[in-house]
Amino acid sequence: MKISVILPAAGLGKRFADAEGRNKIELDLAGKPVFLRALELFLNRPTVGQIILAVNPDALEDFQFRWGDKLAFHGVTIVAGGRVERWETVLRALAAVRDGCTHAAIHDAARPLTSAALIDRVFEAATRYPAVIPGLPVASTLKRLADMTSPSDADPLDTILGSAGAKKIEVKQVVATVDRADLVEVQTPQIFELSLLRRAYEPLVSGKRDGRGITDDAGLVEALGETVHVVAGESTNLKITRPEDLKLAQAYIAANEQKTVSAVAKKRLFKDEDD
Repeated sequence: MKISVILPAAGLGKRFADAEGRNKIELDLAGKPVFLRALELFLNRPTVGQIILAVNPDALEDFQFRWGDKLAFHGVTIVAGGRVERWETVLRALAAVRDGCTHAAIHDAARPLTSAALIDRVFEAATRYPAVIPGLPVASTLKRLADMTSPSDADPLDTILGSAGAKKIEVKQVVATVDRADLVEVQTPQIFELSLLRRAYEPLVSGKRDGRGITDDAGLVEALGETVHVVAGESTNLKITRPEDLKLAQAYIAANEQKTVSAVAKKRLFKDEDD
């Protein structure tokens, strides 16, 4: 098995409101940009034969100027991703996969905390199954909602005062509680036999499918009628989507670093006592 790891990083991060207009993948996370922490998860793995980073095509030149030398040192291939949809970015990256690679693993560039153990599980399962993804059992209660509705009991003062000063609250109606027993929250990396993934993308290339509603690569494989297998995900494998996610990631790394320092200090203390 020889894996080409693809990190889609062309999204505009519209849900991440950065005051300076920076792309979230380049924000500092404990001394390194988010995307670099995600990328480094796959360095020095014997089964990884290539790492491809697909970035915003309109910012490709600037990105290469800032990071090209460092990424070239690690042997990373930088390509232009899509402008609108994530699947367009993955499709462009697939065109850059080197000959000899048997599998493609797609990992979110905004998911920098994935553990080595999780990656090991996914890669090991991929030696036996052609499509493998990590999934985390849903812990929260899920509700299915109806279309947007307006409160039926309008405040009588609104008739007199108008809408000035009134708080507008979006309201939806619960239709049903969803059984969560067999549901999982899907994460990355997702890994596929390369030939299978290319076959899954063929309907998009040929125009037989328009690409609407595609949220991950496993969905395309499922649409072929092929089986996707799930291994255990991790609650710490969070995706940085909003500013609070970045704060959580920073706190997590800081806690782990403090734990490591404490462990080293304890080991040194007992060693000194033995001496």
